[in-house]
Amino acid sequence: MKAMLSHEPGGPETLKLTEMETPEPSKKQVRIRVRSAGLNFPDTLIIKDMYQMKPPRPFAPGGEVSGEIEAVGEGVKGLAVGDRVLAMTGFGGFATHLCIEAERVMKIPDEMPFDEASCLMLTYGTSHHALKNRAELKPGESLLILGAAGGVGAAAIELGKAAGARVIAAVSSEEKAQFCRDLGADETIIYTRDMDDRDAQKAFSAKIKELAGGDGVDVVYDAVGGAYAEPAVRALAWKGRFLVVGFPAGIPKIPLNLTLLKGCQIVGVFWGAHTLREPDMHAENMADLFRMYASGEIKPRISARFPLEKAADALNLMMDRKVQGKVVLDVE
Repeated sequence: MKAMLSHEPGGPETLKLTEMETPEPSKKQVRIRVRSAGLNFPDTLIIKDMYQMKPPRPFAPGGEVSGEIEAVGEGVKGLAVGDRVLAMTGFGGFATHLCIEAERVMKIPDEMPFDEASCLMLTYGTSHHALKNRAELKPGESLLILGAAGGVGAAAIELGKAAGARVIAAVSSEEKAQFCRDLGADETIIYTRDMDDRDAQKAFSAKIKELAGGDGVDVVYDAVGGAYAEPAVRALAWKGRFLVVGFPAGIPKIPLNLTLLKGCQIVGVFWGAHTLREPDMHAENMADLFRMYASGEIKPRISARFPLEKAADALNLMMDRKVQGKVVLDVE
């Protein structure tokens, strides 16, 4: 087998294509022949030792894969050699083969191609859990998505529309704004990269309120963080919900008096922990996603694909915030 391994902390350029022995599955594990690996922002952090999970080295990044089951360990039920599956790996996905606990593997519909399957679980799972379980988004409510052209943001647009919300997509360029409109966003905002400027923050809040109507926006989905968070909180309506999803622009500092003045909630979204602590809810959410995929309400948008050996280029594209939708590795 081959894998792109991290031998030391560093950027994507530190990954090395390595040949190694193909592993055999242990008890209650299966071996997957990986066909596609979906990239996610945590992949850029885990190789720098900046993520909450720190695997022992050497390891391959890659938390989301699809492929075929090639071997089955003792005690595995419900899965067999030849099954088409997706899996949440945490790490290890940038490889031609991997062994993983069977409970972290899920069969995929025959009509779902491998590349789309490798992009479904983390982004749509995160956004569905955020909007359905954490925000309890209702039909007719307004939803602001920060970083709306990225993987989780694009998923949130589709899921917000499926939930009957009025979706406002906030992005950094007109090209990304058009991408979001094509996904179904009702309104778009192009924000400045220099959001540390107080006047820029005030203008951003004012624009959000203008597009949301009423006294502000009902739900904010923040996958950006940094200086973009506070003006979005200031634009919340009474009893609004601010979803904390990610921090590529840095961890924000929010004046808590705003929560009092607006009667609003700041709600954490930790999808990985949710899948472990609330497995029944997670299973229900995944059933929702497969149903919505089959009906055409959601469809992963793949903007770029790379071979396994070009994983560093794929990660750099993500770090440069040039991604619209998802990036995948085609694993031959």
